[in-house]
Amino acid sequence: MERGYLLHSRPYRENSAIVNLLVDGAGRVDAIARLGSGKRSSRALLQPFQPLLFSLSGKGELRTLIQPEAYAPAIPLQGDALYAAMYLNELLMRCLSHSHAGEGLFFSYHQTLMSMAKGFCQSQLRYFELSLLEELGACPSLSDDTLGTAISAECAYRPCPEGGLAPSTLEKAISGRAILALAEKNLSEADFAAARQLLRFLLAPFVGNKPLVSRQLFANRNKS
Repeated sequence: MERGYLLHSRPYRENSAIVNLLVDGAGRVDAIARLGSGKRSSRALLQPFQPLLFSLSGKGELRTLIQPEAYAPAIPLQGDALYAAMYLNELLMRCLSHSHAGEGLFFSYHQTLMSMAKGFCQSQLRYFELSLLEELGACPSLSDDTLGTAISAECAYRPCPEGGLAPSTLEKAISGRAILALAEKNLSEADFAAARQLLRFLLAPFVGNKPLVSRQLFANRNKS
């Protein structure tokens, strides 16, 4: 049996759905789920943030999901934590593919959901985004700049399109303090904006130009 989470689903023919899963050790897996009907229907079970056990059959890019069951209660997410978790799912859907499946992300994803259920903080999103970039092989060194000099808390840097962090005096440059705090997973509230700016730039090639719906919903919620 495999364990995983549902990231997204869409209807497919009668009483079936195409489900996008994050599977422990395998990363993103797309499969056809036969939902059934009546008391045997798995519709209520196949929901985001519900830890699942299941089997997968078949080969290729679209597998078949077999015998899904819950192996723990659904993670209780409310308010900002729920919107943030929706963002994680949409981010993974954009960034993961069959060529970059994210095989090592399951534990980080699970731990992030569990942490957010206890209380939401922006740092949880930043640390997960960092794990995602590392898994994608797209995270620059957070300890040395493009000149091979150690990142300094007293200096500022800009991410280079060709890779790495270069010293910068531009107004929108990112503080070395925030970069070091991100690397140590010790962000303070004062570092949140800079860390978000850096990670958004680094993730942009994977996310694409189309706006993330969950990001806008989250922003609108916090304006109200």
